[in-house]
Amino acid sequence: MNWFEKLKSGIRTVVRRGMPDDLYVKCGRCHQMVLRKHLEENYGTCPHCEHHFRIHYKQFLDLVLDPGSYEEIAQNVKSTDPLEFKDLVKYSDRLKEHGKRSGMTASVSVGVGKIEGRPLGIGIHEFGFVGASLGSAEGERICRLIDRCVNDRVPLVLVCRSGGARMQEAALSLMQMAKINARLTLLSDAGLPYISILSDPTTAGVSASYALMGDINIAEPNALIGFTGERITGSSVGEEELAALRRAQRAEQVLENGFVDLVVPRKNLRATLDRLFGLLLDTRMTGS
Repeated sequence: MNWFEKLKSGIRTVVRRGMPDDLYVKCGRCHQMVLRKHLEENYGTCPHCEHHFRIHYKQFLDLVLDPGSYEEIAQNVKSTDPLEFKDLVKYSDRLKEHGKRSGMTASVSVGVGKIEGRPLGIGIHEFGFVGASLGSAEGERICRLIDRCVNDRVPLVLVCRSGGARMQEAALSLMQMAKINARLTLLSDAGLPYISILSDPTTAGVSASYALMGDINIAEPNALIGFTGERITGSSVGEEELAALRRAQRAEQVLENGFVDLVVPRKNLRATLDRLFGLLLDTRMTGS
């Protein structure tokens, strides 16, 4: 019976409603379909293979900090276009586009918060803003955070996940690597600990500077950590060398080679930070 005959006979056609597009997420590692609700309940990790998805910076902060304790600073420091750079589109237009999508004015959010009542300074990259790349605004925000830590006598956490220095700002971006490292020296001279958390991906200029300069470097499982990724080297090496590069730049291999100190699943990160800061601060206060 066609639809017109059904209409005449009074038979109502059943309308099938499709599922919402964002109900399920496909895991990039095990390729299983994961209910988004279960993913959020599991700290942004796949319940089948423990793959750590990239999550929004606010979700990450909610996982590690005491509820309601985060106070953002340096919000007035914004990304600009000092070189009037243009590739496929104007850099200024790219900034506007990413700003609208992410609700941010730079790829790093910095502020102060607490873990189990212990105050600290924390900065975190957001991949939704120009690939979490490091530019002048991001470098200045991190430096102001470090200054705040020194002034308030509190430890520092930086959550690093970035594609590296931002090419649209050229040398101005590269300068931020040395600028931040110089501030970290002041933090160390003040006897305050710095813990670096390396999430996926931590690459290029960020990995070559402050990301691996922590008193303790913590990586998330299977995080990409390296300088040059396979998209750049893939065309110049064979498949065997490329496979070796993939293995060498994963958190577990980086741990084995001594560049990070711990690989910690996201669900254990808060407790790990609390324990480490207790040890570091108690040790430095007693001078032992």
